[in-house]
Amino acid sequence: MKTIIGLLVLLTVTFAAPIDDSQSAQILKYDSENIGIDGYRFEFETSDGTSRSEQAELRNAGTDAEAIVVRGSYSYVGPDGTQYVINYVADENGFQPEGAHIPK
Repeated sequence: MKTIIGLLVLLTVTFAAPIDDSQSAQILKYDSENIGIDGYRFEFETSDGTSRSEQAELRNAGTDAEAIVVRGSYSYVGPDGTQYVINYVADENGFQPEGAHIPK
């Protein structure tokens, strides 16, 4: 459980990028529900082409095999103008990203 929480903190820090005040993005869409101990779901989209969708669920609650399973995706427009999309799962097997630009 501590590993998953650490992973979620790491992901949050990873996605926090410096903001260029001359090009601040506006939030176009935001939705969330069921934020609690058993899981959560959220999604957002910004005016600079960034979006993220994520959901999590607690599996095997109260057992030695208790784990949070997170599934989601995010996309952004890179400096080269390309739209990058990453789909991921984070569970007892670690963070597992997939994207056309990520080597296998």
